[in-house]
Amino acid sequence: MVKWGLFSRKGLESLAGSTARLNIWEGSVRSGKTVCSIVRWLEYVRRGPPGDLLMSGKTERTLKRNILDPIAEIVGHRRFAYNRGLGELMLCGRRAYVTGANDERSEGKIRGLTLAGAYGDELSLWPESYFKMLLSRLSVAGARFFGTTNPDFPTHWLKVEYLDNPGLDLSVWHFTLDDNPNLDPAYVAALKSEYTGVWYQRYIQGLWVAAEGAIYKDAWSDEENLFDDDTPGLDQDMRIRAANRRYIAVDYGTANPMVYLDIIDDGRALWVVNEYYYDSRKTGVEKTDGQYADDLQAFIAEAGQHGIAPAAIIVDPSAASFKAELSRRRLFTRDLGETVNADNEVLDGIRMVSTMLHRRLIRVHKTRCPMLHKELTSYVWDDKWIQKGGKERPVKINDHTCDALRYLVRTVIHPRRLTA
Repeated sequence: MVKWGLFSRKGLESLAGSTARLNIWEGSVRSGKTVCSIVRWLEYVRRGPPGDLLMSGKTERTLKRNILDPIAEIVGHRRFAYNRGLGELMLCGRRAYVTGANDERSEGKIRGLTLAGAYGDELSLWPESYFKMLLSRLSVAGARFFGTTNPDFPTHWLKVEYLDNPGLDLSVWHFTLDDNPNLDPAYVAALKSEYTGVWYQRYIQGLWVAAEGAIYKDAWSDEENLFDDDTPGLDQDMRIRAANRRYIAVDYGTANPMVYLDIIDDGRALWVVNEYYYDSRKTGVEKTDGQYADDLQAFIAEAGQHGIAPAAIIVDPSAASFKAELSRRRLFTRDLGETVNADNEVLDGIRMVSTMLHRRLIRVHKTRCPMLHKELTSYVWDDKWIQKGGKERPVKINDHTCDALRYLVRTVIHPRRLTA
């Protein structure tokens, strides 16, 4: 049974006032905007014009987690029947098609539909082509769209073409963290600690701001993120302590540098205790996958005969040939651990690394990891790409150790660790 909290004045106003053709709730995370949008959508499902409906998210999986599961809890399973195979939902006696909008090809899924209403989750993550196609399908008289989004960069198509366009039949409701009266103050404080820099401005303050300059400038401190063998209170036995977990993070390169990071996880912080960095362009000698695998085994062995074995090797997902080489070698060696495809989600990975750096949950060895130190402090956003209207991305120069660290964090660190 749903336990309802309080609705803020802004939330109640949005329920009563979201009567335009397009109705969008935007702003910070955990601000109450999604609950308001769901309640308004359910009212529309009951009272809106007859006809088919559509519900979309970046993926069907995220839509189910963010929207469909809460709706099922609200209306009960007698009024909710989701056929995942067909991509259809029977909601309060009405059919709603369920689709993901993760790439430009997604708009082909909804061509030809005639819709009486639609709901959209995570709008800023959609391709513009999908959103435009969806609006063209809302052709039943009185059809309306309801959607939610967190802020993104200020030249994003959703903001420029829609949110800031006064000529549209559009209602926009802006929410901040303070608009949710149901949050525990301790939780709010913990949530604010998860974000830093541009992520804080967007996800906490609800601002549409650009990422610019050095990526980790607000998160990195030489004094607090670096360590060496003489750091006070350092666990000198961390590399042999059985309770710790050890990971090797790999950014694969042939013409580009090959990077290995040796990382100890003590359950709270990640300690980057060693790095391997081979740049074939500088040496003039390219290595084979077999030679790189030899180097990896030697790199792992540097911890000494009592060093804990890696729990996993987190590998760049594009490194198919190198992973095949490691797979072959596991037939006769146990010190390579399990090879795991890295999660290569760039922006979320950068956000997580930024949070951990800011909270001093990532420590880098001062003398054994010079390239990681150098690249973390010179890692910058691609301003030219952003000015052209592209999605934010880092400059792809001198970023190989940063990529390896991001792979590890995104792949093995649970979000709960960011607030612990």
